[in-house]
Amino acid sequence: MSVAPSPRVAVLLPCYNEEAAIAPTVAGFRAALPDATIYVYDNNSSDRTVEIARAAGAVVRTERQQGKGHVVRRMFADIEADVYVMADGDLTYEPSAAQKMVDLLLGEQLDMVVGTRQHEAKAAYRGGHVLGNKLFTGLLSGLFGRTFTDIFSGYRVFSRRFVKSFPVLSAGFEIETEISIHALELRMPVGEVITSYAARPEGSASKLNTYRDGWRILSVMLTLFRAERPALFYGSVGSAMVVAALALSVPLVTTYLETGLVPRVPTAILVTGMIIIAVLCLFAGLILDTVTRGRRETRRLAYLQYPSTANSWSNVSMSQVAALPASAVTHGESSPS
Repeated sequence: MSVAPSPRVAVLLPCYNEEAAIAPTVAGFRAALPDATIYVYDNNSSDRTVEIARAAGAVVRTERQQGKGHVVRRMFADIEADVYVMADGDLTYEPSAAQKMVDLLLGEQLDMVVGTRQHEAKAAYRGGHVLGNKLFTGLLSGLFGRTFTDIFSGYRVFSRRFVKSFPVLSAGFEIETEISIHALELRMPVGEVITSYAARPEGSASKLNTYRDGWRILSVMLTLFRAERPALFYGSVGSAMVVAALALSVPLVTTYLETGLVPRVPTAILVTGMIIIAVLCLFAGLILDTVTRGRRETRRLAYLQYPSTANSWSNVSMSQVAALPASAVTHGESSPS
């Protein structure tokens, strides 16, 4: 009986000025996934990142548009594989965890496994970033009803059907938020594995700006909330305007009942206008919700055009999945909130 071939695994490492860390990062993933092809996508580095990555044995390519979102869009479009492992090239993520993340993806027929970061050194994960991650994770849960433990983790394993059906719209570090929301909106089966998160090596500096990128992430989250939950978004705006209009109308109604007059005509006009806008918001939300449902169905059909990776590759046994530690958590498809 012939043995089924192994799935093609691609390791994707977006990089910008990582000459101090890229070689050990490539070596770590080479040791963890010896049969994988390792791609380093350079994003206009001004140091020796390209030269060192190529010497380390990686396939090096370049994306000229600046920003991690642009790099991810290019990687997902260019690379053909069955399983995609994405991490940063700064040696902060744990390469040795890649194999168990791939095994979980294949064995449980998942579309994404997130490497949830667990750090010990304070330098690895600044306090402001920890707080911001918790706040945004809670906000995402409130907006979409479901979430992940670490929505900003850049360490993820994807199925082919996730990668090829994902319309990357982000330009920068907000790409992780967009990836998480895409999985939640299409109710994909996903999982999480706790992984170590280390401090950057000497000579490597973070490109993340806490406030600027935090604002961009919040903007993307609210934009996607408006686009994916229009009935709730516009309904909330309309409800707020109705409440404000009713509060402004109380003295007008009281005066009218007492005297039969409406002395504050500008306020009456304002209240009338606010009620009209509230009704328009309600109908706009209902109409856009119908459009959104159709668009979501189209995306779902595009996603289902690709077979489950685990159905195509049966060489990963369930015993491998059963041997995974308790830190590996799976989330199946769930109903919309």
